[in-house]
Amino acid sequence: MFERIKKLIEEKNYSKIKKLLIEMNEFDIAEILNDLPPKEIIKIFRLLPKDIGADVFSYLESDTATLIISSLSDSEAVDIINDMYADDAADLFEEMPANVVKKLLNKVDSETRKNINQLLKYPENSAGSLMTVEYIDFKEYITIKDAIKKIKREYEDAETINTCFVTDKKKKLIGVVKLKDLIINDEDTPVNEIMNEDFMYVTTLTDQEEVAKTFQDYDLTSMPVVDSEDKLVGIITIDDVIDIIEEETTEDIERMAGITPTEKSYLKLSTFDLFKSRIPWLFVLMISATLTGKIIERYETALSSYIILTAFIPMLMNTGGNAGGQSSATIIRALSLGDIEYKDTLKVIFKEFRTAILAGIALAIVNFGKLMLFDKVGFNIALVISLSLFVTVCAAKSIGSFLPIIAKKLGFDPTVMAGPFITTLVDAISLFVYFTIATSILGL
Repeated sequence: MFERIKKLIEEKNYSKIKKLLIEMNEFDIAEILNDLPPKEIIKIFRLLPKDIGADVFSYLESDTATLIISSLSDSEAVDIINDMYADDAADLFEEMPANVVKKLLNKVDSETRKNINQLLKYPENSAGSLMTVEYIDFKEYITIKDAIKKIKREYEDAETINTCFVTDKKKKLIGVVKLKDLIINDEDTPVNEIMNEDFMYVTTLTDQEEVAKTFQDYDLTSMPVVDSEDKLVGIITIDDVIDIIEEETTEDIERMAGITPTEKSYLKLSTFDLFKSRIPWLFVLMISATLTGKIIERYETALSSYIILTAFIPMLMNTGGNAGGQSSATIIRALSLGDIEYKDTLKVIFKEFRTAILAGIALAIVNFGKLMLFDKVGFNIALVISLSLFVTVCAAKSIGSFLPIIAKKLGFDPTVMAGPFITTLVDAISLFVYFTIATSILGL
């Protein structure tokens, strides 16, 4: 569809483009706008009806949304913002220049301004910053008949009507009620008789990772957010949680690869942006890798006596790095899912160490056979290499399981203890083990 739209733009057939866009899903429209050149984005967006344009905004990349808002007249921008859900509008404002935000906030309607300001005051990545204030709630004493009337009046402004919320006279959250329960029960029944009082909720300051985990654990589609007094202030819906999971997973992958996380998509990043995100860890790893050089330098005499030892250094270092990487990736994932905690440290290390012994023995036996039968290096050399391999694998897996847990306990992101960091550390350990065993067995 993108190529078709692009061709119609070249032909200046904007009436045809408008017809196609109106029939498309809002997400697909946003994807097209995100990929268009800046000068064409504004032209195409102006073709959209106001209500569709507001829905498209929630799917746009921040750069594209900011470009459009900045290019519209104040009245056009205000119309769009008034039609957006408050949480989407707040997300947009966080990416825009302060002077533009101030100007627009002064012109949107008072209710929208109040809702957006409420969301903007919460810490970044907290439940309060993620929630929407467009939800349907009932007082506990009203009947199902009155509740359904309220849904019919307010459904267009609510993010979801599948789950509604019940509050007392002080607006404290006391229960939730499903739409299906409202439909199947007698209309004269009070809402508090059919509401579910056993429900999950989060506070405005709950971290977004905990929010996402709660959604996953309990298969939720929406969840209420309360303040410090247990008063209902908003809800979080599953679409927001999917965005959180994607964002957190991307950050973890980037950190594990030694890259500073960025919110921009790859094609929106400049060469200099990529350079800035990667160079800090490259400097750290380059400096730390000098340790391996110092170890080789220390055992230079041993290497000169047995040059053949040099040929097996890459195999030893790579195997150790891979073994440590396997353990760290497994533990980091278990930590993120809540499968293990700091109190499980000894259990984890013991399990990984037993796994390491089995893997180390298997690798050492196969390697010893290969060295004796195919490489014909001699018994002592084969013993040095195979024994070093066994010890390296055991050390690497122990380190790979231990460091992420300690990092999380100290308040660091455990993903920084994966990939390049562990590989560099294991490289140094494997060389030290290798040369120590070689010195002992070969009498160097």
